[in-house]
Amino acid sequence: MGKKKKVNLMELLRNCANRALDLEQAAAHAEKSDTSVLDKPLNRRQALGMLAGGGMATTSLARTATGAVTGSEKNGTALLNWQEYFKGNFREMTDTEKHATIQRLERLAQIKQGIRTHIKTTPSQEGVLFGYAFNISKCKGYRKCVEACVKENNQDRKSHIQYIRIFEMENGKIDLEEGKADYFHEVPREGHFYLGAQCFQCANPPCVDVCPVGATWQEPDGITVVDYDWCIGCRYCEAACPYWARRFNWHEPEIPTEEINKDQHYLGNRPRKKGCMEKCTFCIQRTREGRLPACAEACPTGARIFGNLLDPTSEIRYVIENKKVFRLKEDLGTEPKFWYYMD
Repeated sequence: MGKKKKVNLMELLRNCANRALDLEQAAAHAEKSDTSVLDKPLNRRQALGMLAGGGMATTSLARTATGAVTGSEKNGTALLNWQEYFKGNFREMTDTEKHATIQRLERLAQIKQGIRTHIKTTPSQEGVLFGYAFNISKCKGYRKCVEACVKENNQDRKSHIQYIRIFEMENGKIDLEEGKADYFHEVPREGHFYLGAQCFQCANPPCVDVCPVGATWQEPDGITVVDYDWCIGCRYCEAACPYWARRFNWHEPEIPTEEINKDQHYLGNRPRKKGCMEKCTFCIQRTREGRLPACAEACPTGARIFGNLLDPTSEIRYVIENKKVFRLKEDLGTEPKFWYYMD
């Protein structure tokens, strides 16, 4: 057998980078002058699609030459990851692009975790505006809602990310700064009451206004969502939210394979990645299918009321119209769709 040819890894990577630059420059030129590449009209986005394929081919060549990649499945996974990297913002995708993206994500989940997921893109329904009410006099601080939320929404187990906080406060005081959300004793505690907080799905969400890339927005049904793959992790939204409702992934989230909830929504509970923001979405994967959020379903005392604010016969409308309700930090003008009341 002949000697194996020595591979200059740096040279291969340099060629890959040059290939990427050439394609991007071609894309920019096509966009400005309406010229074409390979006699086919291209815009910037289409050329970047070529970059995904061409760059992937060069990268695969480099890795194969150095022995880093073996087997068609690994190459296929790398190509899927490249295609994911170059996809657009969810709001700008066509139905065809959304379908291809979902298929790609489900395939990646099968390859990486060995599970079959079902990722939905269920849109908001006409005539629906979701709202929430929390009965302070019924909550006993059991935090079953927190447990259900973690499991339902595929939250990171390592860092103990939780969308919901249950504050224990002394009777007669409503001050989240004084309340404790990390109590570890038997509940309910005498002389105290419990108040839950999460994303309040504000009608005027300050988190949306500060996002520099349009990665978060409010849907017609009132749910503020995040395109996790478009988020750049600047955390401006976290700083702007007055209710501490945003969470940031400082490392790659960890969820035991057997605990992953396979029923997912693209803008909801599909597993997130390192470096992006996430938040409560009123369990968009459930509520847009006519079900209750996991927290409301799990509450053992009936302290949580969820429903359509536009339906005059809904329970939440009854609560708002017949109970003495209030909202947190109303003076900020955020108009949260989350009310508190007592029997």
